[in-house]
Amino acid sequence: MTSTEHPIHPETLALHGGSFRADPATGAVAVPIYQTTSYQFHDTGHAERMFSLREVGFTYTRTGNPTRDAAERRLAALEGGAGSLIVASGTAARLYSLVNLAQAGDNLVVAANVFEASELKINLARHGIDVRFVDPGDPTNFRNATDSSTRAYFGETLGLADLRLFPIAEVAAIGRKQGIPLIVDNSALPVQIRPLDQGAAVVVYATPAYLSGHGITEAGALIDGGTFPWADHAKRCPLLTEPDDSYHGAVWTDVAAWFKVPLAYLIRARMRVLRDFGGAVSPFDVFQLIQGLETLPLRMRAHAEGARAIATYLSGRDDVESVLYPKLAGDDVRSGLVKFRHRGGRDAALKILAAFRLIRRGDGFGETRSVADLGRDPANASITLSVGIEHPEDLIADLEQALDTGA
Repeated sequence: MTSTEHPIHPETLALHGGSFRADPATGAVAVPIYQTTSYQFHDTGHAERMFSLREVGFTYTRTGNPTRDAAERRLAALEGGAGSLIVASGTAARLYSLVNLAQAGDNLVVAANVFEASELKINLARHGIDVRFVDPGDPTNFRNATDSSTRAYFGETLGLADLRLFPIAEVAAIGRKQGIPLIVDNSALPVQIRPLDQGAAVVVYATPAYLSGHGITEAGALIDGGTFPWADHAKRCPLLTEPDDSYHGAVWTDVAAWFKVPLAYLIRARMRVLRDFGGAVSPFDVFQLIQGLETLPLRMRAHAEGARAIATYLSGRDDVESVLYPKLAGDDVRSGLVKFRHRGGRDAALKILAAFRLIRRGDGFGETRSVADLGRDPANASITLSVGIEHPEDLIADLEQALDTGA
């Protein structure tokens, strides 16, 4: 859904974004669950055209499904992208976004504060891809770590390790001058920030967080902005600009040009990476994701309001040593995450976690229910709160009794 009169607001895009208005077969307004693996071809010519990438259609649910297609179009509209791909998990989305550009002998420059940084490095090393970690506090660190084999930059909009905002526009500009795309994980700040508007080439999501919000759907997503000039940087992007022997010699930038869409990156991710690695998401899980997307903008406001109230309360306590609550440049605080440290250190933090009655102890973030986490580092003494949509006064009451116990 687009308009030439005025920009469509996120609340409307979450409900109407994309091309789906009703199911063409039944008229159903809600997106149906197409729980099928296979599709009927009209004839052998029809099948041949689709498998040779000369016609768009559904061939097998691993690469495409009508339920998923509706969700992908809506997510792309919400993010301001040209197209999207939903896969089985956030881990798959992050891995696929990178191996879609890099192969053995290549390297990636990655913000050092990304979630599960060591696991990412280990997994990519198995593919012969080097990961170079840099401090995102200084954007020039990305340029300094770049060489002729660098294929992408990667960071999180909000670093989960330290709740620092990533300098998207600055790093994206550095990359584009050298033909290097910036890929941004926006799982922690959907709607609040749109990385594509700031120059990122690709956005990835782990959807169990805010996108679905209810802790019932495991999926991930890649959104292609459609603005990165892959063909202009052929040496930087060989996987997109050179013949792919595993797909009849297809050149993905040529395939995109044939269909007149700026989606060479996404087409390869779907038809090559997803096809080969097989991380397909269930149509039922996609249906659940759609339900979450429809209330996403409303929930993000509730998360932020609760987090702001909790950060204010914690800042007023003498026994709390520090409070981290990220602010967006030129705007009010809109994150749902708060990190704080008790003056009693880790021992006090463990007592506080054990004393919570309402706030759930565990990992993860972005659910409707509040979660408190101490992290996996045994030396860590800071508690991270993912503030849910409960009433802030009830959460503060639970914090108060737990903090008093920890003291």
